[in-house]
Amino acid sequence: MGLAYNPRDARGNPGRVPVMVIGSMRLTLHLPENHSLKGKRQVVQSLVARLRRTFNVAVAEVEDQDAWQVAVLGVACVSNDARHADAMLATIAAWVEADAGGGEALLARHQIELIQA
Repeated sequence: MGLAYNPRDARGNPGRVPVMVIGSMRLTLHLPENHSLKGKRQVVQSLVARLRRTFNVAVAEVEDQDAWQVAVLGVACVSNDARHADAMLATIAAWVEADAGGGEALLARHQIELIQA
């Protein structure tokens, strides 16, 4: 059983409740020109590295690792504002749709979820 959180500042006075928002997104990509797992791995690794470098988010392939022409990536970010997290994930989805895998991958769909903790 966890401890109850008492929203007080450093001096013990009642204060604002700190908010942590975890934004997660599932990106489903279609790789129409791909015909091997090795080719898929190259496209996915390149895209994951560019997402991490460009947006400073956590990214991993989360499903369909054995499918040649489908890649499902999970993206996560942490913020103190739900609007910021949502906007950031929407920006990432638009970026991937515009240039996923250097044109080798097409964004089939995306799903965003926000969790307040």
